[in-house]
Amino acid sequence: MVLKSNKIRVGISVGDPNGIGFEIILKTFQDKKIYDFFIPIVFAHPKNFIEEQKKLGILTNVCSLTNLKKPNDGHLNIVSTWNEPFSISYGIESSKAGSFAISSLKAATLALKKGLVDVLVTAPIHKKNIQSKDFKFPGHTDYLNQEFQGESLMFMITDKLKVALASDHIPLRDITSYLTAERIENKILLLEKSLKKDFGISKPKIAVLGINPHSGDHGVIGKEDDILISPLIKKLFERGKMVFGPYAADGFFGNRSYQKFDAVLAMYHDQGLIPFKTISFGEGVNFTAGLDHIRTSPDHGTAMDIAGKGKANPNSFYNAINQARLIFLKRREFKKLKQ
Repeated sequence: MVLKSNKIRVGISVGDPNGIGFEIILKTFQDKKIYDFFIPIVFAHPKNFIEEQKKLGILTNVCSLTNLKKPNDGHLNIVSTWNEPFSISYGIESSKAGSFAISSLKAATLALKKGLVDVLVTAPIHKKNIQSKDFKFPGHTDYLNQEFQGESLMFMITDKLKVALASDHIPLRDITSYLTAERIENKILLLEKSLKKDFGISKPKIAVLGINPHSGDHGVIGKEDDILISPLIKKLFERGKMVFGPYAADGFFGNRSYQKFDAVLAMYHDQGLIPFKTISFGEGVNFTAGLDHIRTSPDHGTAMDIAGKGKANPNSFYNAINQARLIFLKRREFKKLKQ
């Protein structure tokens, strides 16, 4: 349930404490106007935020929160998830930093499952540092897919461009064996459902990229596009789905054909994320679509090279929080229309 004030309670995991997580969170919530829409609840340790605030010279209303059911309005609420403050060494990769990051993520995830927050926004983690006996996931998406109901879809979004992935954290050598017609169809349908439910687009128009260079050039550079994707698109189109392709990725983004579609389905990670980040870097949002709870994150990583220097740009994190709110409201509206 949302609080009576109708503000969105946003649960925040801090990511790798040696990265830029603290900084982008503090910078985002130093703007007092943001509290008109959100009640932020961060899962970490209050002392870390107070210390980093002083070091970075950022004025944010930080407070300690002991009762999740009674967050403080107009403040950046910090829940003592860690037994003690983390000893920050900016820019240093360590398994201890990874364990603190996962502790924050698990606490925030649990709060979302219990209905103590409305949405989850995650600061960047370091994928190598988080690996342990208790956490063997390549990233947030795979972990949340296990924790929540539904099937996850990695979906990168801005107002200008939306790119979903048919496969996410999979080595390139395994892509063609992983991408079956059934999997691609499932991702297309997940994408269509998200566009309707999360963005209010009643008849979404979706572009599907090819697997091979030039979408195979009629079998000259691989047959997967002709065998898998083209028949699938034809079948879905005959069922009334506005699905088109397969398009060669280079020309599709080069001539800005993406502007004619509501979203694009890329076949693998870099095929979709390179053009997305080239066009939208620093402003984009990573949205985990397809699940029964909402999670977003900024479109960048831990930025260890600038951590602790006060240079981190909070725009993408701010956009992640705002998009989580907009999606939350769209889902509520969609649910009412279906009743």
